[in-house]
Amino acid sequence: MTTAAMPESVKRELTVTKNATCTFCGCVCDDIELHSDDVRIVETKRACNLGEAWFKNHTAEHLYPDALIDGKEATVDDAVEAAAEILYAAHMPLVYGLSNTTCEAQREAVWLAELVGGVIDSHTSL
Repeated sequence: MTTAAMPESVKRELTVTKNATCTFCGCVCDDIELHSDDVRIVETKRACNLGEAWFKNHTAEHLYPDALIDGKEATVDDAVEAAAEILYAAHMPLVYGLSNTTCEAQREAVWLAELVGGVIDSHTSL
């Protein structure tokens, strides 16, 4: 439902973000306009169908715990420690995916793979 179709009592002030960049498919469209309330993006302009779905399915709602260890809620510090132990014990760990991440995050993933003697692959190898 667009804000124009909402009853006056439900309408909220929307924040408009211009020139947002979508990293979903790799085209890196950077002229997207986003309209959001305090929790979610409610409208996109100049995004393709994939980008619109990607933006609208990301929210600021706190739906999940910050971290899990073996399926149980944990602190972020404990989860980082557990991840470090797993990587330290691993033989040639795989860093996989990264198609929906920023260049900066990919750079860090490459650094981590090099640090632990791992390998990197992307979903395009399928």
